[in-house]
Amino acid sequence: MTDTPARMANHWWWRPGWTTGTRWYTWHLVFDGADDLHGLAADYRHALADVPGLDLVPDRWLHLTMQGLGSTDEVSAADARAIVDAATSRLAKIPAFDLALGPAIVTPEALLLTVDPAEPVHAVRSAIRAAIADVWPEVPEQADGFRPHVSVAYSNADGPAHPAADALAGVTTYPATARITSAELIVLGRDRRMYEWETAARVPLG
Repeated sequence: MTDTPARMANHWWWRPGWTTGTRWYTWHLVFDGADDLHGLAADYRHALADVPGLDLVPDRWLHLTMQGLGSTDEVSAADARAIVDAATSRLAKIPAFDLALGPAIVTPEALLLTVDPAEPVHAVRSAIRAAIADVWPEVPEQADGFRPHVSVAYSNADGPAHPAADALAGVTTYPATARITSAELIVLGRDRRMYEWETAARVPLG
């Protein structure tokens, strides 16, 4: 996905539209019950435990970011429900699939698990974007440039990347396999240096 950077930077700067207390409607793939992935994530957390400047992601908050809608202050519950309804019929046409996750790589703000194959993830995202277009005249975020990944740690400070890269090199238990059977519309927050959420709707794949 990218070459290893020389340095890492704090991931937790406030993006446009975000501040303490902001909640965001967004679509994720989540990994409840994904024991194989949880085992790999635990191996990475163990390897990274003594690396400074990282927030390690617990199993419950592992996710694959797909597509945002917007702040809950700006997106009505009725529109969110209509998008879920549109996504339900579109995602029913996409079969469930398996992903291979890992190894982890270093990026400037996070340590990411690679995802293979990417094609079914792109298909799910395209279906979600089409569902949004069924309800709204414009779809937020860009269609291009999306690269599926699952973060196992976020950088919370500026500093050299090599300690994290060296720690990652000691993990050889990848890839992990996870079965994807649904996509989730969630209400996301990031007040505590972690992406945390409540599920608004779980939409099954076909």
